[in-house]
This record gives sequence, structure tokens and C-alpha cells, in this order.
Amino acid sequence: MDEQRRHRILMVSDFFYPNFGGVENHIYYLSQCLLKLGHKAVVMTHAYGNRSGVRYMTGGLKVYYLPWRPFLMQNTLPTFYLTLPIIRTILVRERISVVHGHQAFSTLCHEALLHARTMGYKVVFTDHSLYGFADVGSIHMNKVLQFTLADVDQAICVSHTSKENTVLRSGIPPNKVFVIPNAVDTAMFTPAPNRLSCDEIVIVVISRLVYRKGADLLVEVIPEVCRLYSNVRFIVGGDGPKRVRLEEMREKYSLQDRVDMLGAVPHANVRSVLVSGHIFLNSSLTEAFCIAILEAASCGLLTVSTRVGGVPEVLPDDMIVLAKPVPDDMVLAIKKAIYMLPGIDPQAMHQRMKSLYSWPDVAKRTKVVYDRALQCSNQDLMQRLPRYLRCGAWAGKLFCLVMIINYLLWHLLQFFQPSESIEEVPDTPLAQHQHEDMLHNFNEVQDQI
Repeated sequence: MDEQRRHRILMVSDFFYPNFGGVENHIYYLSQCLLKLGHKAVVMTHAYGNRSGVRYMTGGLKVYYLPWRPFLMQNTLPTFYLTLPIIRTILVRERISVVHGHQAFSTLCHEALLHARTMGYKVVFTDHSLYGFADVGSIHMNKVLQFTLADVDQAICVSHTSKENTVLRSGIPPNKVFVIPNAVDTAMFTPAPNRLSCDEIVIVVISRLVYRKGADLLVEVIPEVCRLYSNVRFIVGGDGPKRVRLEEMREKYSLQDRVDMLGAVPHANVRSVLVSGHIFLNSSLTEAFCIAILEAASCGLLTVSTRVGGVPEVLPDDMIVLAKPVPDDMVLAIKKAIYMLPGIDPQAMHQRMKSLYSWPDVAKRTKVVYDRALQCSNQDLMQRLPRYLRCGAWAGKLFCLVMIINYLLWHLLQFFQPSESIEEVPDTPLAQHQHEDMLHNFNEVQDQI
């Protein structure tokens, strides 16, 4: 692998470990696989508690925890320009070639892409969620996304439904958007050694207990299923503002012995909870992909899920039962899943998941997107401003003003602290070793040819 084909990627998002979720897992596993492929991957996020500064994770993955505190829902306060000096320093120090932002709701992601484009770096954006078009929050977020993606080189969505949603919300040309699904670490999520008896059927729910994840649906579905089937028990893992409603439901219907409330489940313990059940229940009201379904299927559980967003694209029909996001239809879907249980082979399901989803495959496909981004032509500010003007009669002019001010501030920083005065950090010994191995293997292939 020559230097031109070796990418140096800065992953940026407000959402990363020690916080847990689909975006956090995606960034971590994608970065680890890119490192194994011989590329350089660095993560930038905000501080979490006392975790601030530079940290190293497994595989030599470097993480910059910027000294910014979360403002709302793990997002930093929007500052537009205050993050420019530190982001510029990181980009120069790490000799970054591609900036990869994750999640439309991440303030840090939007600001990093803004500064990176000002400085002439190639930028890629991955959208992990679906948003509406009518409520005030979605209208605001869609306008911000339109601004960010007006000058992005390439974009990635985790499902075809997510791609359609992102294109409609942001106005980005569809030919710039790739669909690369999430994956699952099948080595971590394995079925139980022995198949569970179906004398008592255990339905597992692991989710944030919030409105968007359909916690209110569970309040109505669980009592009805328990009434119909005396041998069904529920395990509910997760925490959130809707947990109180579930506990009230359990008290009201006297289901303390049939509904176990585990609270927040660390990601390392998710597999042990999953393998104790037969059916995984997902009641989300909106979902771009849902990694939790992959983890459950990899553990050999039959999935019952609401038919929303990109969920129908995730699993084959014989591994999932879909329902409308209404209580009656979900109860019917659970009935169907219970009927299907005797024909489910957890080990065979696990092997199918290994062939369907893998993080190394996601990394290879993402590398192609980086290649495409680097092939995009370099343009100066005057050539890029018309893209922002098309974002709206008033918003377009405001976006142009933001970019012009950012451009002037960047040149001011260049004057007081030239890029040449910023010390570049050497690659870690592990990264150098991986690059040498890749180069050696590449040379061997060339010799054979």
C-alpha cells in the first residue's frame, strides 16, 4: 500500500465511548478495522466527566477528548468559531487527509466539517438517524444539515430508507450518497452453547426507555402478551424517562414475577442478557438501521420489530417478524414469533449473520468512499459560495457570511501561527508496523503478478 492509498482519517462526533449507543459502536469498530487495513484513524469527541485530553484505546486508536462539556443530550454548545483553533491544530498535527463526521445531531460534527472545508480538507458525512419534516426541531435540524452537506465531498447512510430521508432533508445530490449498513461483532455476540427449552418463553427488550424507542408501546403490549400466554416472561434492559411508566404497569397488573427490570445494561453484558431469551422485541417508532437487531440475531434470537425506517432492510424475512407500531399488531407479531420458535436454529442464525454483516467489509466499502472523496476537485471559497446561496433566500446569504468569516479567521490563525510551526506527531509504532506489513504484502502480490 503506497502513501497515496493510505488514508489518514479523523472521526468526529459528540457521541463516543464511554457513552454507549449505535453511533459510538460504529465509530469504534470502523476505526479499528481501518487501522487493521493499514490506514490511520483518529477520533475526536468532547470530554466525558474526567476523561479529557488524549487517550489511547485498543489497537492504538487515538482519541482526542476536547475540553468541551456536553450541553444537551451529550451535545456540546454550538460555538461556530471557538473550535476552529483546536480542530486546525489536530488536523495539522495528525496530517489528516479526510475528516469523517458522524450523526446529524452532533454539534461537534457540524463544526468540524465546517472548519475542514474552509481549510481545504476532504470531508465525508455519515447520517445514522431519520428525522421528520414538520415539527420545529426537525425543520431546524434539516436546515443545519442542508448547510453542512452543501459542500460535503461524499456522504454515507446506513440504509436505503436513510439515504432517501437524508437526500430529501438536505438537498444533497443522490449520486454523492453511498449506502453502507452497520455491522455486528459476531465474535462477541454468540449464541448460548445449549439451546434453551421452550417450556418458558423469554422475550428480551434492550433499549433506551424513551418515546422514540416505543417505550409507551411496551406498556400496552407486555400485559396483553402475559394475559394470553402464561409461560411468557419479559426481561427489560435499559433506562430512561419512560422507565417509570413500565414500573407502574408492572405494579398495576401484578407482573413483578414475569417482568424483570434490569436498568441500564453495560454493553459488555448485553450478550449475557440476550442469550437468556428466545425472542428479541424492538418497539422503535423511528429507526435508520438498529444495530440491536443484529446483535440479537447474532445471538440466535428471533426478532419481533416495528416496521419503521430502515428496519425491514436489516434481516431476512425468516429471521424477523415485522408489525405496525400499534399494540394490537405487535401482539399478533409476537404470537407468530412464538409459533415459529421451534423451527429456529440459533447456531445456524449466527453463521448466517457472520456472512451477512462484518465490520471489515464495512471498512473496505468506506475506504472506497474516501477514495472517491479524494478524487473530488479542489475549489476555492468563491467557487464554493454559490452552493450555500442555493440553501435559501435568507439562509443562503447567512450561510455565505458564516463561511466568509470562518475563512478570514482561518487566515488570521495562519498569520499568527503558521501551519509549519505546528509539530506533527509521529505515527504510533503499531500503526507503522501495520503499514509495513501491508506494504510487504502488497509488494509480494506485485512480485507474483
